[in-house]
Amino acid sequence: MTIKVYAIGGGQMVEAILRAALRNKVIEPSATTVTDISEQRVSFLHENYGIDAQTIIDEKKLSAAEIILLGVRPQDDWKALTAQIGATETAAQVISIIAGVTLAQLQAASNKKLAFTRIIPNTLTDTGYGYSGAALGEGAERELVTPFLESFGKVDFIPEEQIDIYTGYAVCGPNYVYNFYIALTNAGVLSGLSRKQANAIALENLKGAAKFLEMTGKHAYELLDVNNSAGGVGITAQHEIDASDFAAGVQNAVLAAVKRTTQLGKKG
Repeated sequence: MTIKVYAIGGGQMVEAILRAALRNKVIEPSATTVTDISEQRVSFLHENYGIDAQTIIDEKKLSAAEIILLGVRPQDDWKALTAQIGATETAAQVISIIAGVTLAQLQAASNKKLAFTRIIPNTLTDTGYGYSGAALGEGAERELVTPFLESFGKVDFIPEEQIDIYTGYAVCGPNYVYNFYIALTNAGVLSGLSRKQANAIALENLKGAAKFLEMTGKHAYELLDVNNSAGGVGITAQHEIDASDFAAGVQNAVLAAVKRTTQLGKKG
């Protein structure tokens, strides 16, 4: 049995979420509706995914939905849209990806008791990897929203006060990995490898090291000890990493991202 979903807002993130859910057969095109103000976007979504897409909210379908996905931007008129949901006879679970808008703000804007879940979706939806952080509001039912959330990656149910931390650390996580990958491939080229060789080796090492951490369940320090024999090449490289700002640079980037998330939330 698939889930009836109504998405308000049809931007890139909503598209990525629905694409993954469709691929994993948690939803079907015939039971999925998207409303977006852009006619071009509406045509694109309908033509590429076969879903019902329109520029005006269909209140009948909105009322019949089991999950309503609020996917507009914080600068859009989300209050009016939330009030419109509240004005229907819906019993849906309402999932919001609106950055910086709290559960309390959503509830106040709805003018009636709705079951809100606030999520910070990961950007790795097409891979099945990555964690989305989800904060359940009053009346939200975890067992009802979980199948949908897990259709585009893993989900971590967290207190709402951790949302900003989650955004700066988990959701921005691929950025830190991409930067490490670039640095590592550049080091390979600097050492004398071709760009093609350096890219392939770095990617294989990233995948293999991540898999080995998962398979062994060991701490990374333990695996470093295996690679770093006395007076050898590995420990020599480790010495240079320890003497650099590498670790502090990553940690400072995460803290800065968390701080910026909090600032943006206050502006909203």
